[in-house]
Amino acid sequence: MLELDAITTLALASILYLLGVYIVNHVNILKRLCIPAPVIGGLLFAIVVAILKSASLLTIKLDSEFIQNFFMLAFFTTIGLGASLKLLKLGGKILIFYFIFCGILAICQNLISVSLAKVLNISPLLGLTAGSMSMEGGHGNAAAYGQTLQGIGVDSALTAALAAATLGLVAGGLIGGPVVKFLINKYNLKPEQAEETTQDYSESDRNEYLHNRMAPTTVFLLQFTIVAICMAIGSYLGNTFTDLTGINIPIYVGAMFVAVIIRNISEYNNLKIIDMKIIDRISDVSLSLFLSIALMSIQLTEIYQLAIPLIIIVLVQVLFIILFSVIVLFRGLGKNYDAAVMVGGFIGHGLGATPNAMANLDVITKKYGASPKAYLVVPIVGAFLIDLLGVPIVTIFINAFK
Repeated sequence: MLELDAITTLALASILYLLGVYIVNHVNILKRLCIPAPVIGGLLFAIVVAILKSASLLTIKLDSEFIQNFFMLAFFTTIGLGASLKLLKLGGKILIFYFIFCGILAICQNLISVSLAKVLNISPLLGLTAGSMSMEGGHGNAAAYGQTLQGIGVDSALTAALAAATLGLVAGGLIGGPVVKFLINKYNLKPEQAEETTQDYSESDRNEYLHNRMAPTTVFLLQFTIVAICMAIGSYLGNTFTDLTGINIPIYVGAMFVAVIIRNISEYNNLKIIDMKIIDRISDVSLSLFLSIALMSIQLTEIYQLAIPLIIIVLVQVLFIILFSVIVLFRGLGKNYDAAVMVGGFIGHGLGATPNAMANLDVITKKYGASPKAYLVVPIVGAFLIDLLGVPIVTIFINAFK
């Protein structure tokens, strides 16, 4: 057996991430589908480990728990720091409707996964790994909740959740464009000829107030300190809540909501202490290393017996989101060109991740015309707001079936 300590595990995760970046950049289909680089690198390592173990040549053990939890906490804290209530006002009622539809989708995805789990004779909690935690939640939530489920005794939950997330990600990239093309052709939709521009409302620009008064290193350390404080307070509050109520919540939930509070208090009082451009960089690094470590750690040898049930559940999820998007979402958002384009984004992050959604928007608008409203609504909800509904919904289902 080869045992790797935490530092070596972190170094290997970084190398595998860079390997994943190289592979994605040189394999067009992976780049086109927006498959995350850490997923590629980490999955390749997991495959090698599985082959070595199956051939009785070598067993590799990683010391990954602490660093994986650290980067997971950091990532979801940055999501909270990006959740500005001002963004809700910019999007108007369409953003609110889109946000609500995302919540409805999360509930339906969990109901589908739990119901099919009973039909397929597997644990409801194991079936839940192919629900909203891995579909709408993507690899980040899949890894986090998979780890939570394994912590309460659900074997292979992390592996199953990440496998389902990968299947969903591929499906989201493949079907988003064709569904939108169908809607545009069927209803003869055209872009509105309004004098609008696709403005970036992500508030990711550099905070000039801070940079004019502090050295770059100090500004970065201030942002890191804010993230660390949110992580510390949120972890304490989350653990206290679990101890007092007996309700299990992922360790990052408290940190994310503390971050939401700090972000909006800062904005309300015009404190100008948050630089979202730096926060976004911290988010990217944290998510990349978190996913790389999570994928490295999965035990593929444990998932053979789950392959068919997982594939069946994911296929049903894909069919459902197509029908829901065409019949409900498209009509609910106005049954116009913008609504059709937003369907592409909805399918992208409803089955995979926000980069998937933005890739769908890019392909669609380059072919059919601009949709400023879609470029505003989809990334705000998909990247920042969706977890505010998704987290409590998944937590409720986990506690209902544990």
